[in-house]
This record gives sequence, structure tokens and C-alpha cells, in this order.
Amino acid sequence: MNHVTRRIGDASARRPWVTIASWLAALVLVLPLAGLAGGSFVDDLVAPGSQSEEAMELLEERFPEASGGNAMAVFAAPEGERIDRHRPAIEAAVARIAEVEHITTVTDPFTAGTVSPDGRIGYAQVTFDVPTMEVSPEQIDALGGAIEPVRGDGVVAELGGDTVFINAETPTSGAEAAGLLAALVILVVAFGTIVSALVPIALALVAVAAGLGGITLLAHAMDVSTAAPTIGAMIGLGVGIDYALFIMARYRENRAAGQDNSNALSNAMGSSGAAVLFAGGTVVVAMTALALTGLGFLTSIGLSTSLVVLFAVATALTLLPALLSLLGDRIHKGRRRSFRTRRVKNPDNPDTPENLKNPENTAWWRFAHRVSGRPWPYLLAASAALLALALPALRMETGFPDAGNDATSTTHRRAYDLLAEGFGPGFNAPLLIVADLRSPGVDAEGIPGLSRRLADDPGIASVGEPQISAAGDTVVLPTLPTTAPADAATSDTLERIRDVVPDNVAVSGLTAMTDDLTRQLADTLPVFIAAIIMVSFLLLMLVFRSIVVPLKAAVMNLLSIGGAYGVVVAVFQWGWLGELFNLDETLPIASPMPTIFFAVLFGLSMDYEVFLLSRVREEYDATGDPKESVARGMAVTGRVITSAALIMTVVFLSFVVNPSPLVKMMGLGLATAVVLDATLVRMVLVPAAMALLGRAAWWLPGPLDRRLPRFGTEVAAVPTSPEPVLAPNRQ
Repeated sequence: MNHVTRRIGDASARRPWVTIASWLAALVLVLPLAGLAGGSFVDDLVAPGSQSEEAMELLEERFPEASGGNAMAVFAAPEGERIDRHRPAIEAAVARIAEVEHITTVTDPFTAGTVSPDGRIGYAQVTFDVPTMEVSPEQIDALGGAIEPVRGDGVVAELGGDTVFINAETPTSGAEAAGLLAALVILVVAFGTIVSALVPIALALVAVAAGLGGITLLAHAMDVSTAAPTIGAMIGLGVGIDYALFIMARYRENRAAGQDNSNALSNAMGSSGAAVLFAGGTVVVAMTALALTGLGFLTSIGLSTSLVVLFAVATALTLLPALLSLLGDRIHKGRRRSFRTRRVKNPDNPDTPENLKNPENTAWWRFAHRVSGRPWPYLLAASAALLALALPALRMETGFPDAGNDATSTTHRRAYDLLAEGFGPGFNAPLLIVADLRSPGVDAEGIPGLSRRLADDPGIASVGEPQISAAGDTVVLPTLPTTAPADAATSDTLERIRDVVPDNVAVSGLTAMTDDLTRQLADTLPVFIAAIIMVSFLLLMLVFRSIVVPLKAAVMNLLSIGGAYGVVVAVFQWGWLGELFNLDETLPIASPMPTIFFAVLFGLSMDYEVFLLSRVREEYDATGDPKESVARGMAVTGRVITSAALIMTVVFLSFVVNPSPLVKMMGLGLATAVVLDATLVRMVLVPAAMALLGRAAWWLPGPLDRRLPRFGTEVAAVPTSPEPVLAPNRQ
């Protein structure tokens, strides 16, 4: 692998302008094409093979009028007033809604009787001629424009219902820019120059821009989740900066060791470049494994994120060496301080020439030896801390988010609250009871009795009038539970109903669909986790020629991921430090989050594992000393890994201020896992475990060693100058 990345880097460095022009051409092609031919984002919330999917397919085939998307225009008079005082303005809004494209029917709240008992809140039921998933954002915007004039009459007007909630665009906070600024500050401190700090950020922005363009084009070919661009950008910014940082750190180390610019860059691409390629490949494998869940929206998130990560790897392996070859010594421009020509003796800076010869000067080397000198106390203390953080995860309660979990700044959340206030919490969790009269079970004469049995359930508030298809072979009973969509009691009610209805009756609706999704995610999560661990084990075994190292990596990654799960549960589900994260209420953990978390976090954890252990393996091959190789590996990578973790942490934390609770969960969980992985795991557990394992850490059975292909990231030791190297002129 190292030979491949070296050749790629050398080719890019020899023709830098061609490489840069190629990337510019790619951006010029992809971004406008995405604007012209890209698709829109939609959440496919169907669990394949579920009862809710079967019911919706039946409706689309035989009763399309009942399968169309539904929305509600909700109107509320000021406190103490009735909305009938504003009847002309509301009726005018209803007339404007009827003129919106793809609207088949819209009810008048006053003639349909959809006004709350106190007369203050009412709603107009809006039906589309296309399914919920096919309603475009432009149609939602047109509905918003139709009700806007009512607000001038002093009436609160909002859009709600499943169609509006599902097709709502993920809001942004603008804090992502603050995350990039913080990353720039960290890079300036790490590298000491403005130019060196700007290069990784520029590469990350190029990767994310190209990746988002690719995601938009992917949406033309398949359904892509509305969350995919946000998650892709989040991961892309983090890994894009980190991958460039690791290669640049090795390049600067080689320069400080006395190599000329060309050799330093080539050797950096052969060593750190190979690690970047493998680390990025691991993230891609973990994310594409989301397809194993069988759920369309998770598959789209996995493919979209993988696309951005691939662009991040590509920029690091091609665009970065092109830029570094052009910059040469100008990479030191904008240095924070001037040193002139003098010997550098900074014990905490592993990049200096003296420290390259004597890693014993670094704090990381001393700390690694302190840990390896007493491995058991450090191993037990770090493990106990991670297990303590993971304990809340044992009480995790998952559920699919509904409109009531979104930020109050969104129209569908405000409509949700108004409907719950006027008509009860169960009004936002409608169920569709679908009877197939062609199949054995209940017949047309038995529908009234079925309605009565449903209404007798304590969890059901009301059962509407039967809706019969034109052919008379399909019946729909609109049913409202007494509890909110995300309430556990609603799931219990759904289960009871499904147990008592005849075989030819199925329950659907958004609440039933999301409940089926949650159940399928719970069923597939163990298989998904086992698959990722198995593939990662095989890849690490190929790279490091060891059986023990991959096992150790899997266990330690599980510890850091468990700690991240626990923190998210404590904050969002239990409400700890909720005010700090601007949470109005406690929330169940979104059922897709544990699966997405595991894929992302396992992939990112492998990044640091690869970067550290590839250097440790390099030192072990040179010295044969297991303890000293770990200390030397930490000495030259400790500061870089810490800087990389800080950068990724601030990037992820910038998403915590996003108005969407789902994005908050993702940002906090990722930031927590990165911090735990780069501190307790990489800097404590790894040296402690490697000290206890000794040479056994690198054991691989002989027959297996002979049969496995060579797939390593290690390179031969690079030469350093025979005399102490003076720090270059830093001006």
C-alpha cells in the first residue's frame, strides 16, 4: 500500500498545476451539474417486509386516494378569542391552498367541524395526489405562502402533519463556520504558521464541496435522506482536516530531519499517506455497512458519507502533495514567532531535529514509559472510567423522533403543539387500519364490529368513519390513539391492535411505520456490529500482521463507543446538563442513532488506531523492542493525534448548537467519542495493553503469515542528517 500512495503522491507533486487544475475542473463540473440534475432529499421511512409497508402498498395499488400525502393548515386565534371571528381570512386561505399544485382536496375548518372544543384552534385537512415521500419542498413552500396572509389578520397560522414533518429541510445554525475557525486556531498552534494551518482547511472544504455535489447527484438516482448532507459534511470536515494534518506532520518531520523537499514529501506519502488510505477505507467500509440494516434512509446516509470521505482521502493523496510541492519553503510563511538560526530544545515539541534523534526529550515518551512501567493500574483506571461513562447506555430508550421533538422555531413543531393543545396528544399519531376484503378475514359486514372493537381499546381515542375504495375491496379506518407518537404507550397500543385484528387487516400510518423501523433496527443492530468488527479485524490483521492487535483495537473501540452512548443518554434522555445544550425537554434516543453512531465512531476510532500503531510497528521493525517502540511511536504522533482530535472535536461540537435535536445528538456523541478515543484509549489503554502483551502483540501464526498478502503501511526508516540539524530560518 505504501508504494501505491508514494507513487500517487510523487505523480501529483511532479505535475502540481495539472493536479490542481484537475480538481478545479472536477468542482466546476460537479457543482453546476448537481444544481441542474441533482435530486431532492427525502426520508424513506419504510421497513421492508413490515406490516406497515404491506398496507401502504395495498393502498397505492387499490385505493390511491387514501395513500396520498396529508398535511394540515393549523389556525389559532389569540388567547381568549375564537377563530370564527377570523372566518373570512381563514376561508380565503383555504381557497388559496386549493389552488396549489398536486392538492386534491382541502377541507374548511368551519364546515368540516375541525375546530377545537374551545373554538380557538382549527385546522384544514390537505390531501395531495402523490404519496408523502414524493411531495416536494416547493409544494410545502407554496402551502406556506397560501397561509401567510392570514397572519396579517392576527391569526397564528402553521403547517403540520406527517407530510410537512417528513419533507422539512434540516435546519442549520451557522456554527459550522465557528468550528472551522477554531480548527484554524488549533492548526496554527500545532504548525506554527498560517500557511500550514490553511492548507488542511482548504483541502477539507474542497472535499466537502465535491462530496455534497456528489450526494445531490446521488439523490437523482435513489432516495437520499434529508440528514445525509449534514452528516456527510460533519464527517467530511473532520476527516478532511485530520488526513491532511497527519501527512503534513510527517512531511514536516522529514524536513526537520534533513531531507530535501522532494524526498520528505515522497516519504511522507509512503508512510502517512498509506495510513490515510487505510483509515479512510475503514471509515468507508463502516459506513457502507449501514446497507446491512436493509433500510433505505440508512443506506443513503452510509453511501453519502462514504462519498465525502473518499473525496477527503483523494484530496489528501493528490491535491495535498501538489500544494506542498509548490509551496516548498513558503509553507513556513506567516510563522507566529521568529527563531532565526539556532538549535531548538523544546521537550514537548516532537517535530524538532533534536527530538527526532532523542524522543526521550518529549513528554509523550516519558508518559508512555510511565504507563508501561505500571500498566495494570493505568489499564484498570482507564477501563473503569470508560465503563462508568457507558453505564447510562444500559438504560437507553429508543424511539423515532416526531414533530414534537423538533425545534420550536419550525412550523411543523408549532403546528404539532397547537393540535395537541386543541385536540389531544394522540391527534398527532394517526393510525390507518387497512382491511383487504379480497382476503379471508373480516368482510364488509364485519367492519362496524371491527370499529367498535378498536374503539374499546383503552389506548384509542376515536375511530373515524370507514373509507371504502371505488372497487369496494379495500376499507380504511382512520384511528386516533390517546397518546403522542413517540410515547411508549402508543407502541403498546399499536401492538395490542395488531394482536386482535383479523389476518386481512394491517395497521399503517407514520406512527406505525416508524415503530416498525425501530423494531427492525433493534433486530439488525447485533448483526451490523458483528459484521463491522469482523471486517475491521481482517483489515487490521492484513495491515499489522498480527492477530492480537485487531482484537485489542475492537475491544478498545467498543469501550470508547460505549462511553459516547452513555453520555448521549445522560444528556438527552435523562436531561443532565440539558440547559447547556439548549434542550427544552428530555428526549428518547432516536432509534437510528445507535446504528449510525457505531458505524461512524468505529471508523473514526480506527483512524487514530492506524496512525499510532503504524508508527509503532515501524519503530518495532527497526528496534525489536515492544515497549520502546510504543514510547517512540507516541513521542512522534502524540501531539499530532491530540491536535487532530481537538480539531475533530470542535468541528463536531459546532453541530451541537444546531436547532435539530437529532443533529445535536450526532454532534455530541461524535465529539465525546473522539475525546475518549484520543485520550483514555490511545494515550493510556494502548501503551498499557502493549506493555502487557510485549512481543505477543505482533504475533501471527507462520502459515497464516505466509498466505496473507502484504498489505502494510510501514516504510523503511528514512535517513537523517549525521549532524544535529539547526532549525531553519523561521522568518
